[in-house]
Amino acid sequence: MDPERLKDLIRRRALDNATRHDGKAELKAVISGTIGEHPDLKQHAREIASIARTVVDEINALSVDEQDQLIKETAPELLEMSSTQRRKEEYLPALPHSDRVVMRFAPNPNGPATLGSARGIIVNSEYARRYDGSFILRFDDTDPQTKRPMLEAYDWYLDDCTWLGAAPDAVVTASDRVEIYYRYAEQLIEQGAAYVCTCPQQQFKELKNARLACRDRQRTPKENLTLWTKMLDGSFGEKEAVLRIKTDIEHRNPALRDWAAFRIIDVMHPLGLTFRVWPMLDFESAIEDHVLGVTHIIRGKDLRDSEQRQKFLYDHFKWSYPFTLHWGRISIHEYGKFSTSALKKQIEQGVYRGWDDPQLPTIRAFRRRGFMAQAIRQFMLKLGVNESDISISLENLYAENRKLVDPVANRYFFVHNPKMMSLQGVAPTVARAPVHPSNPDLIRRIAVGSQVCVSATDLKFSSSDVIRLKDLYNVRITSKEPLEAEYAGNEITKGLKIIHWAPPEGPLVEVLKPDGVDNGIGEPGLETEQDRVVQFERYGFVRVDSVQTQGERSKIVCYFTHK
Repeated sequence: MDPERLKDLIRRRALDNATRHDGKAELKAVISGTIGEHPDLKQHAREIASIARTVVDEINALSVDEQDQLIKETAPELLEMSSTQRRKEEYLPALPHSDRVVMRFAPNPNGPATLGSARGIIVNSEYARRYDGSFILRFDDTDPQTKRPMLEAYDWYLDDCTWLGAAPDAVVTASDRVEIYYRYAEQLIEQGAAYVCTCPQQQFKELKNARLACRDRQRTPKENLTLWTKMLDGSFGEKEAVLRIKTDIEHRNPALRDWAAFRIIDVMHPLGLTFRVWPMLDFESAIEDHVLGVTHIIRGKDLRDSEQRQKFLYDHFKWSYPFTLHWGRISIHEYGKFSTSALKKQIEQGVYRGWDDPQLPTIRAFRRRGFMAQAIRQFMLKLGVNESDISISLENLYAENRKLVDPVANRYFFVHNPKMMSLQGVAPTVARAPVHPSNPDLIRRIAVGSQVCVSATDLKFSSSDVIRLKDLYNVRITSKEPLEAEYAGNEITKGLKIIHWAPPEGPLVEVLKPDGVDNGIGEPGLETEQDRVVQFERYGFVRVDSVQTQGERSKIVCYFTHK
């Protein structure tokens, strides 16, 4: 990458970071943020670190007013971001007991982070940042069978967190800590608060629903420790025994009565772990929240039963439960309900191109489409934290992203569903079009001969109609089949239809969209925009994903961002 452009990217990131920290940019955040937003720059990490040190020192030496002036001159789109940063207090309620704040986001890595995951990542990290606390990324991966983890997902989550501006202060993998859970389980058994249950599942369910204890509940701690050892050494098979936490067998909510804390799973974990007794999520999560010192938990209101089960555990240990906030479900119109396991099967079957297919609600897909991390952050923070269920359209996210990409995306012509138009009465010339409307003096030059490609969707006119080829000249249609036109002057008159065009020798372009694929001809010069978001005029924003050479012609694959 051009050194000056690289320095500009780092300066923009440093200014953005400075607005979040009272005018003092943080070097580590600037480096990780730059690489997170531009993954293709990972190979230049040392160069980025070197430049970032100089840039951060320069930015931090400026007063806040001087930083604001620099933003106005070099990155005006950050002004809106700066003001919204100051308004975040309006979106997120204050936390009680905020003298010490430790937040966590705890996904099961059985697939990559989704837009729903981003809400938990962003809000928890934002609270930790606001109160100068800690943000923990914890992988709750102790189900190697039903919700079997994906090895790639561990790195994907960490990468997505960093890209979203939520690099964790600590990363914890629950499957690495199974022996810790065993020690706590044995403490519970010894104090008579847990017992090994060998009842068939259906039998226990019937007893539980009748508010009756099973026969195993009366065993002594010594007897239960012996049976627990048999669970661990393989004497019991799958579903032959579970470890239950004693609660209130007559509790009005059946879901809280003597819940299962450990079960036997004879499947090797994807990480190569050979434990056969695995903690249930409620047990593992409750123990980890205590061990890690989590002070505040944000969870869905549908998990209230889970919280109540865990509180029985905390009562047994005489621990104080973290302060909890609940939020309602978020439903995005364009996606409806989806299942990670179902998506995985569809990817394997070739229904989707991968986890970053533009049809999917994954952060990987949004990144590949060219969304800005700041847009997703702002979108999620505006949802706030409340118990109301939310139904929202992606158009809201598009609006946030448009504010950021519109000021920086170079403009290009793209003609999908192209049709050749022959031109008479014109000599070869060079069209002059602005690279960006905000800077009309910076132009792109497009060579034009005796033919241009226009979109078949624009051909809603009759012979003899006069139309304007944008940033070129006017032509009069002389034939629709074959499509021919003649020069009709340069003057732009009111009501004249304006259409886009591209030279026939322009690169072949494929645009992957959430609802299909558009093929067409692009403007020469598009090849230089790989990994950047550009705007195809009258079409929408796209990210240039790859550039391939086919003989003397380029083939460019783009991912559609939004209109």
